[in-house]
Amino acid sequence: MESIGLIRDFLKDRLGVEPDKVVPGALLADLGVDSLMMLELMFEFEDRYGIKLSRDIKSPRSVGDMVSLMDGLIAKSTS
Repeated sequence: MESIGLIRDFLKDRLGVEPDKVVPGALLADLGVDSLMMLELMFEFEDRYGIKLSRDIKSPRSVGDMVSLMDGLIAKSTS
């Protein structure tokens, strides 16, 4: 899971969330991620991996959902 590191770093830098709390079962809202923060995280992902996200993507609810989304897009872009 390449993207879990990005998510952990982002949440640590922006919200002060300790990396050990950023686990697949954690709800993003419980970690302090609101709609604006979600957009910032998506933009960070796009910048880091050079992948453009569709604007109609369903917003992930958990860290695990976000990791699955990001890792799936990374795998698609490299195949």
